[in-house]
Amino acid sequence: MASSCLSKSKKLITHSLKYNKSFLSPFINHTSIITNSQLNHHHHLIHSISSPPLLDQKKLATSLLTTSSRWLQTATSAADQLPTEDPPQQELDFPGGKVKFTPQLKFISGTDEERAPCYRVLNENGEPIIDIESLKITKELAVKMYTDMVTLQVMDTIFYEAQRQGRISFYLTVIGEEAINIASAAALNINDYVFPQYREAGVLLYRGFTLQQFAHQLFGNKYDYGKGKQMPIHYGSNKLNYFTVASTVGTQVLHAVGAAYSMKMDKQDACVITYFGDGGSSTADFHAAVNFAAVREAPVIFFCRNNGWAISTPVNDQFRSDGIVVRGKAYGVPSIRVDGNDALAVYSAVQEARKMAIEQQTPVLIEALTYRAGHHSTSDDSTKYRSVDEIESWRSDQNPVKRFRKWIETKGWWSDKAESEHRSNIRKQLAQAIQTAEREDKPPVADLFNDVYDVPPKNLKQQETSLRKTIKKHAHEYPSNVPV
Repeated sequence: MASSCLSKSKKLITHSLKYNKSFLSPFINHTSIITNSQLNHHHHLIHSISSPPLLDQKKLATSLLTTSSRWLQTATSAADQLPTEDPPQQELDFPGGKVKFTPQLKFISGTDEERAPCYRVLNENGEPIIDIESLKITKELAVKMYTDMVTLQVMDTIFYEAQRQGRISFYLTVIGEEAINIASAAALNINDYVFPQYREAGVLLYRGFTLQQFAHQLFGNKYDYGKGKQMPIHYGSNKLNYFTVASTVGTQVLHAVGAAYSMKMDKQDACVITYFGDGGSSTADFHAAVNFAAVREAPVIFFCRNNGWAISTPVNDQFRSDGIVVRGKAYGVPSIRVDGNDALAVYSAVQEARKMAIEQQTPVLIEALTYRAGHHSTSDDSTKYRSVDEIESWRSDQNPVKRFRKWIETKGWWSDKAESEHRSNIRKQLAQAIQTAEREDKPPVADLFNDVYDVPPKNLKQQETSLRKTIKKHAHEYPSNVPV
């Protein structure tokens, strides 16, 4: 029995020495708990086991077991004092912010259970649904907003008819979106830059562009700031910080961000606003612009007029997301959805967005839900792709001009008499403006070749010479009101 006990002890000690020496070898130089002399001592004990006197075997076995037990306790104590492994990370410190880990295999849903809410101040009956006094809308401001909305409405009607009469070549109305135009303009400062699409004539009107100036551009005469080089309704004004309209969809969004970034570097106390439709939000330029603005923290307001239709393409054929407002969040941009037919909601949203853009140096996205109650342009017949009943329903039930009128009438700021007089006065002004614009000469032929090169190249000069010769030779083929 003693011999068996000795054999087991020898195996135990040998195994313990080999295992613990291997385990502790990286740390031997960093601890004084287990020394080389101690290890040599135990190896000596093992070698001495091979031939002990028979009478001392039991005593020796007991001694070895006691020594082995003490050594194991020492090794265990040393191991306890060694550095422990760090606990598993609960989050990843990744560029852009910390990301928490999860054991759940769960995809982010492509759609939210509920759509983003829509901010509103006035209901369809022109009744406030919040404490409206906090908006600080004065009588002077409210009346100007309303009269400009009516002016825009009458202007659209008369210029549209002028195109149908063949007096101008093209026109595009703002019917149904008057509140977006005028209310957003009212919330801006004249030092803010405007990058429009082509349905923001009301913004320019509010800033001071006259009916005569609108007429000059539509007829492309010598007083047209664009010198007749643009289609009708492609307005622009350096004085009013309103960049010239471009027909190319979505390009102005990129330009606006560049201008806003420039203003940021110059530390200007102003911002940029750019308008676009739901169709414009489907362009690559829109996504590039919003991402750049978010990363560079450019003070720009992205104002999307979601009127349901990109010419004949409905929004449900453009995207599966909850409109445009959720795209702002995806790019890290503060965003809000507003009732585009509620002038006060639009005004307060743009006013707050402007404050955020300038004070926080951040882009802001506004999605205004509205409806294009007119045709896309004089080249379009919207009844081919949507019902007349749908159009009329929006014109009557969600009419932004009527809604705002109801509110200012309850305040005692407007009346039927004031309405009649204003509409009559605008019609007379427009009739006079059209007659004046028609009589004016067109821009001279030379304007076709300037405003591009500082010094015109040889080939351009040759083209101008050739054109003048052609006009002189075939004078009866060219308008007499174009100076050569």
